[in-house]
Amino acid sequence: MDLRQLRYFTAVARERNFTRAAERLHIAQPPLSRQIQLLEEELGVSLIHRKSRPIKLTDAGRLFYEQALQVLGRIDQMKDATRRVGLHRNKVLSIGFVASTLYGGLPLLIRKLRQNAPELDIQLLEMLSIQQIAALKEGRIDLGFGRLKHSDPNIHSTVMREERLVAALAQDTELARDIAPLPLAALSGQKLIVYPKEPRPSYADQILTLLQDEDVRPSEVLEVREIQTALGLVAADSGISIIPASARQMRSDVLYRLIDGPRAFSPVILNHRAGDSSRYLVLVKQLIRDMYAENPPWLEANNIHPLPAEGGSPGAAEN
Repeated sequence: MDLRQLRYFTAVARERNFTRAAERLHIAQPPLSRQIQLLEEELGVSLIHRKSRPIKLTDAGRLFYEQALQVLGRIDQMKDATRRVGLHRNKVLSIGFVASTLYGGLPLLIRKLRQNAPELDIQLLEMLSIQQIAALKEGRIDLGFGRLKHSDPNIHSTVMREERLVAALAQDTELARDIAPLPLAALSGQKLIVYPKEPRPSYADQILTLLQDEDVRPSEVLEVREIQTALGLVAADSGISIIPASARQMRSDVLYRLIDGPRAFSPVILNHRAGDSSRYLVLVKQLIRDMYAENPPWLEANNIHPLPAEGGSPGAAEN
């Protein structure tokens, strides 16, 4: 088994098609198929169901895929770190984030991190919550700030806070005439705009599940790619969108009402690789605790559980 075979297999697993994987790898399909076959012979198990269209991984294949991603990610990290040490460059810390966290505490956290670790080259990469899990395992990011809970044992997650949800409403509409918290039931029969459209599961599914559990049935659901598009359509009176409270500052031509309900919140979650005990991760968690202890106005206004739990974790719950 060699690294080439791991890269070949992960490409096939991602594309779910040998032809597309071969094109992506810039090789012919027969040698690609042969390398996967040799890999299976060495392992003594089948990794791929070849008769299905698109192809599917076996249980062993799914396990091997997850482990291969981690190995390849570590190799890439090792190469990059070695080059930077040899060239006397700064340590790189790559942070993934969902767009809505830019309107909460993330900018302040990054400023504090730059002040406390000036040697760091901090790279910020916008990506959806589900994309962050794969990026962490592949070593493309070191930390992720998302909103979607998961069950991947290779990724450790800490719920830092539970942010209130608000309904974004077009001006001069009936629901925008009141400033009191809006019951979820009031959204029944309304046209709802959710984001992101893909990949799924996502924040959109979080909102749709909340409404379904409360037996709230919109008249129509429009799926769009990003929060900016959703709010633009709201401003054009094309529907209602439910967004995290801190994102209210994104547009001034839209009115917002807090959603009334014990489950009307969206968690902000810190993700990192299980077993990671780097000093920069420890520093990030300490800075979050310090930031919450200052209780800035945006924190008190937007969150159900705004302060960190006692002890070493910066949030209300872990998984």
